[in-house]
Amino acid sequence: MFTGMFVKSYFLVNGSSLRYLSSSSTPSVLKIGDVLRHRRIFSNEDVGEYSKVSHDRNPLHFDSESARAAGFKDRLVHGMLVASLFPRIISSHFPGAIYVSQSLNFRSPVYIGDEISGEVQAINIKENKKRYIAKFSTKCFKNGELLVLDGEAMAILPTLAVEQVHFHGSRS
Repeated sequence: MFTGMFVKSYFLVNGSSLRYLSSSSTPSVLKIGDVLRHRRIFSNEDVGEYSKVSHDRNPLHFDSESARAAGFKDRLVHGMLVASLFPRIISSHFPGAIYVSQSLNFRSPVYIGDEISGEVQAINIKENKKRYIAKFSTKCFKNGELLVLDGEAMAILPTLAVEQVHFHGSRS
């Protein structure tokens, strides 16, 4: 029973305390300090598909020799593909959210097969005409510890009620 409830839940972190929200619990309301997370492992296929859409065909993403010659240990995942975790987290928990801005600092390379944990933390929330302007601290960690990407995002949320999501199709 507990395992099933745990599987049907996602994590919402508030400070150092961890809250589990299952499909049977009362909807949670976003508060300053809350963190929403999603883990993902980016594949060779992900890099290829992103390249097709973005037209970014930099050899660092496709040729190991080029990547090593540039000082990397192997082929890189596109930084913007890694950063796409942030709008995914926000829009999946707040359907109808409008992503307004994002600043990014690329701190360390991400390689195909690395486990990346993306997180958004609410740092400011203001009500404006029955909507909410939320500012988030955004971070991605490799293998749970190394900061690879950080910045801030701003989104207009239709509500502060956090939708419970079950991510399907993730490689994590």
